[in-house]
Amino acid sequence: MAIGAVFGWVWLGLFIVSGILFVVFGEVTVRRLRKDPATRHHLGFELCSGWDIVNAAVALSWPPPPKRRPDHGAQSDLHANTEILLQHTSRLDRILGRAYYATMVSSFLWIALYGFVGNWLK
Repeated sequence: MAIGAVFGWVWLGLFIVSGILFVVFGEVTVRRLRKDPATRHHLGFELCSGWDIVNAAVALSWPPPPKRRPDHGAQSDLHANTEILLQHTSRLDRILGRAYYATMVSSFLWIALYGFVGNWLK
């Protein structure tokens, strides 16, 4: 099997797992957060349908920001509020969010790696 086929199959596997985790995380966690009045307006700006799922996954995956950052700045509405999401999510929700974010980033990095290295392997 050629190295390009291996790259393709690994990327396809990561992409499928990322898609499944996107749906599961959106249905299990973000749907509940959208219904809760305390978290409804803290999921970040939704550029397209489902973008708040990505915002919530990023907020649950990265460490909380330092306290000195203002919450009411020009760009504060673009991202989800990490502190509020951490208060209203369980450990399983955080694990699902981190798993989705990790597979999404891995699939994008894997295809970018193939784009850079794939031409040299031919």
